[in-house]
Amino acid sequence: MSAVLLTLVALEWGPLVSLDRSVADVLHRVAVGQPGLTRAARVLTDWVWSPTAMRAALLAVGAWLVWRRELPLALWAAATAALGTVLQQGLKAAVDRPRPHWPDPVDSARYAAFPSGHALTATVVCGLLVWLLALHGTRSTWLGTATAAAAVSVAGVSLTRVYLGVHWLSDVVGGALLGAALLMGAVGAYGLGVWRRG
Repeated sequence: MSAVLLTLVALEWGPLVSLDRSVADVLHRVAVGQPGLTRAARVLTDWVWSPTAMRAALLAVGAWLVWRRELPLALWAAATAALGTVLQQGLKAAVDRPRPHWPDPVDSARYAAFPSGHALTATVVCGLLVWLLALHGTRSTWLGTATAAAAVSVAGVSLTRVYLGVHWLSDVVGGALLGAALLMGAVGAYGLGVWRRG
């Protein structure tokens, strides 16, 4: 699915471009007209769900794993996150999609638009954190809560990026799909015994 979306974005497929523009126009009008909501969205996207905050959370969990003498697992999680960064930056350079442009912007961002680094990073990191909890036998109630929080984070950061006018809808969908594909590949490979202790 992520490969199909990547192809459509690269080819600038008309219906997709039209959908992206329609969604962006609607949300931008709301963002301009609701400065309080827009400030809240910026706090969420710049601090709570930013790639830096996500990587810091994973780094803290990695340090805990090292303290527990689970170095291979810590390195596996770190390598997965690093590969996500390489993937997003490589695709941004290859596709070189322009970000939305507004005469009255409410936020700004660097680099090319596709895929959304925020969405990809949130998907990979939140997914890794839930997976690590499951590996360590976390009770189902807590695991369910963590899964719900992860889903809210991925959906929330995706929405804020489009709402703030710095990404197209397909950018965040593509970022989340690519992140999910990377996550499933990493979890599957680890489950097959790669780098596993014992």
